Amino acid sequence: MAEEAKKAESKNIFSTLLKLILGLAFLVLGAWAVFHWRGNLLVVVKGCVGLFLLLAGIITLAIAKE
Repeated sequence: MAEEAKKAESKNIFSTLLKLILGLAFLVLGAWAVFHWRGNLLVVVKGCVGLFLLLAGIITLAIAKE
């Protein structure tokens, strides 16, 4: 029983460590992408503002109807 518990614990630690490393790698890659393509990102954000406002208006009208 003790050996099975140690194996399960070591597997859990490995899984947590793998998730931590992947999370840090995604954070670094995301920060690099935002920094490298910040001009394109601003274009996308500006393009989404109108759609966001349309959806917010539709949702507000749907709520007000009820």
